Amino acid sequence: MFILSKEISFPDIELTDEDGLLAIGGDLSIKRLLLAYRSGIFPWYNENEPICWWSPNPRFVLFPDELKISKSMKVVLNKREFSFTTNKAFHDVILNCKTVYRKEQGGTWINNHIINAYTKLHELGFAHSAEAWIDNELVGGLYGIRLGNIFFGESMFSKTSNASKFAFINYISQLQKENVKLIDCQVYTHHLENFGARMIDRKQFITILNASFITT
Repeated sequence: MFILSKEISFPDIELTDEDGLLAIGGDLSIKRLLLAYRSGIFPWYNENEPICWWSPNPRFVLFPDELKISKSMKVVLNKREFSFTTNKAFHDVILNCKTVYRKEQGGTWINNHIINAYTKLHELGFAHSAEAWIDNELVGGLYGIRLGNIFFGESMFSKTSNASKFAFINYISQLQKENVKLIDCQVYTHHLENFGARMIDRKQFITILNASFITT
């Protein structure tokens, strides 16, 4: 594990520990965050702890053309209970990702520094949100980073049953139409596995990531 300095750089990702931890320290500046994502690295740490930078191997990802939609969610989609938007309420989405209770989760890693940094990324066109609404009430959504043909998913929330799933399915379908090749889910969750996400070797992930910047 490496200690980062003020210099905007990262060690080789092959130097991570077995859990995928590469380095600690540094900052959440726009330049460092963009370099991190372009290098297959992301920040993930708890409140009042140093910033931790990760690049796990294997990597949990979703190929858009492998998206699985359950029969029950097809019924939800056909009911048209929700409406879908993108980038209409980024700040509200990230705030809800911070505050909405999640079963079996003691807290959240999203702090005010994260909110400020990713809001700046949104203002610069790198961070995006997808929203689910009932009438004019925001009831679910997700946010992440879009670089090249890759979307790096960060977090999602739901205030009512199926709202985040609705936003996720619609957004993945939209990204596929926009020629996005891969959704980076970062680390395993059973929830995203149900949508078709799977593990791939980190080298394969980096190859896809690098190709994304060649072709865009």
